[in-house]
Amino acid sequence: MTTASAARIADLGSARVHANLPVPTLVDIALRNGEGVLAANGALMCDTGARTGRSPGDKFLEDTGGIHDSIDWGKVNQPISSEHFAKLEQLALEHLRGKDDLFRFDGYAGADPAYRLKVSVVTEEAWHSLFAKTLFINAEKDKLAGFEPDWVIYNACNLKIENPEEYGVTGDLAIVQSLEQRKVIIIGTRYAGEMKKSIFYAMNYDLPDIGVFPMHCSANVAKDDPANVALFFGLSGTGKTTLSADPERRLIGDDEHGWSDDGVFNIEGGCYAKCIKLRPDTEPEIWNAIRFGSVLENVTLDEDCVPDYDDGSRTENTRVTYPVGYIRDACQPSTGGHPRNVVFLAADAFGVLPPVSKLTPEQAMYYFVNGYTSKLAGTEAGVTEPQPNFSPCFGGPFMPRPPMVYAQWLARRVEENDADVWLLNTGWTGGPYGVGERFKLSWTRTFVHNILNGALRSVPTVEHEVFGLHVPTAVEGVPAEVLDPRNTWEDPAAYDEMAQDLARRFRANDAKFDLTDAVRAAGPRTA
Repeated sequence: MTTASAARIADLGSARVHANLPVPTLVDIALRNGEGVLAANGALMCDTGARTGRSPGDKFLEDTGGIHDSIDWGKVNQPISSEHFAKLEQLALEHLRGKDDLFRFDGYAGADPAYRLKVSVVTEEAWHSLFAKTLFINAEKDKLAGFEPDWVIYNACNLKIENPEEYGVTGDLAIVQSLEQRKVIIIGTRYAGEMKKSIFYAMNYDLPDIGVFPMHCSANVAKDDPANVALFFGLSGTGKTTLSADPERRLIGDDEHGWSDDGVFNIEGGCYAKCIKLRPDTEPEIWNAIRFGSVLENVTLDEDCVPDYDDGSRTENTRVTYPVGYIRDACQPSTGGHPRNVVFLAADAFGVLPPVSKLTPEQAMYYFVNGYTSKLAGTEAGVTEPQPNFSPCFGGPFMPRPPMVYAQWLARRVEENDADVWLLNTGWTGGPYGVGERFKLSWTRTFVHNILNGALRSVPTVEHEVFGLHVPTAVEGVPAEVLDPRNTWEDPAAYDEMAQDLARRFRANDAKFDLTDAVRAAGPRTA
């Protein structure tokens, strides 16, 4: 991708900068420095400290004249002045220059060379460089000499901000980004996901200007049919990684993609999967990807260094990072054709949405721009149990532009390619969180299988009384009674009351957006 300006690596003083070290060397240094422990399965297990998830309240964007009018300023896109950005950058660089050793990774974001960014990541800990090497796309050896990045990340994870008010921030940590300078400064958090999401944020700003729809989704393709591509939209914990890692299909990517005139491409070179309650029988592809070269975060190890994936005492947001190539038969390069099916994933904590439904074009735009799900425990600081949440475009925390920009791109791509759009509830049934139970993964996989093989495209449906969704009357392999969520509640009247509660929340939320009459009418009906 050509850019108006490219970032430059700052003078890092007398620190020894170890660039693009191989995986075994990075693992060895991390172990020697006490940054992690080698698990019995070969993965490097690291503790991220006080922050075990993203810190959205501490993320700021430099407010400059060049980008001001194109940003959806607010709780997500919090402005910071150029003066304060410069002071934080200087603070971080002084900290990094004081280190004996620093680590640099050079690589790409974007599997399609026509739309990629060159990224450099400078870290004070070796395991963060290993994370970058795993999550981004590695540059070819002959491209590393004279590598000039489009974006630079400086990760000063062990620095604390002593006087936040002097720097225009609110606490002792901060993640600040400049879209004009093409820099990210990370201070005071060891949670590695901040690095990957900062570059996704950058791509979400850049790609629409060059005709690409950026998406917070996973993608896969049928092994026997390259035209059978599927997308899975959803926030962390809703099943993007799990459902796209399908042994019957080839993985394109698990979290971030672009949809161009030529098809879809992965923005990353690796996967970042939740591993709480991980089982080899239910998620074999992810289980088998955890080996030497992978990075575990905040997973409890027993006395023999065997991971205990059931232990969420540290955090429910236990994670593993691995190269996409660790998934058997993954697409390399990570590109595919135009999607035939688009699936929205919502972990409904109210327990009232149907488990599977087909959307009209107007419903697709409505449910996309509202982006309903539940924040799941551990994915953000302070979230300890599921909370109902509307996240525009199923990726609000990572979208610098107004949500309607991305919603219009979705409508355009779906219409151009005659794609079907579906809504899957991967959350609760039989009652809300705390009363009902989470949908069985086996049922969700059955819904997905029937969507992707075309079995549900023309089956009879009934319209949900409140949400207007088109619900199949039968799905082979799933009990018919679970298709209507009202049937799964002990008290149908309690279901009706809860459904109306969620419907009213949708209507309160959709008032934020400038929707057409047809799209607004596609939303739920309130009593």
